Amino acid sequence: MLSLDDRGIATLPVATSMTAEWLRQFRDDATALATLDGVRVVVLAAEGRFFNLGGDLPSMAQTEDPGAVLRELAGTLHEGVLALSTVGVPVIARVQGPAAGAGMSLVLGADLAIASESASLTMAYTGVGLSPDGGASWLLPRIVGARRASELILTNRTLTAAEALDLGILTQVVPADELDDAVDALAAKLAAGPTASYAASKRLLSTSPDNDLATQLALEGESIAAMAASPTGREGVAAFLERRPATFPAR
Repeated sequence: MLSLDDRGIATLPVATSMTAEWLRQFRDDATALATLDGVRVVVLAAEGRFFNLGGDLPSMAQTEDPGAVLRELAGTLHEGVLALSTVGVPVIARVQGPAAGAGMSLVLGADLAIASESASLTMAYTGVGLSPDGGASWLLPRIVGARRASELILTNRTLTAAEALDLGILTQVVPADELDDAVDALAAKLAAGPTASYAASKRLLSTSPDNDLATQLALEGESIAAMAASPTGREGVAAFLERRPATFPAR
């Protein structure tokens, strides 16, 4: 279940397999983040050997109408992905082991991703005769480029943590016994930071791929002006000038 600590760090549990039950819980948890008081950062975290291995293939194989089942499951996943993408606070993926299929999509959708050296990532879809979901076909080209995205999706190549770091899919790779400390340190730093500034920055980043430079410059001008007039901007500037740590308000 979704949890929130006294620092404003929300932990959204990730299951090994995307069963229908877990997908509904993920959607509900991701949706609840928008109205949960005090959230300043979200951590996607799994337990056990794997981060997430994607869809529940055994259950899919037993149904008489796999197309209808997949349409419903993907729809639930996508509702959760959209809710998580608009939450307005930094999202960190804690990747302790293999992430495959929609599990890799969850990593791609996070703002930051810290992984164990033993983690691996693969698109997996074409290996079982399927096509991507979870936003992978939108997210992956924006991170690694169109040609590399085609390669990873079509060849189903498995990336080591080091390779995923080089491609920009992961933002940090650490030894397994340092993963929890690394994730907690980053989450705590972000939780103490300018939440409203993070939200504004995320909005700008989400619009930039579809805008020309003039449009994006106009959006940047409006955004930075709004932030300068906000309690967050006023506190940040005052703290800098007074040479003291800033105490930023919650969103």
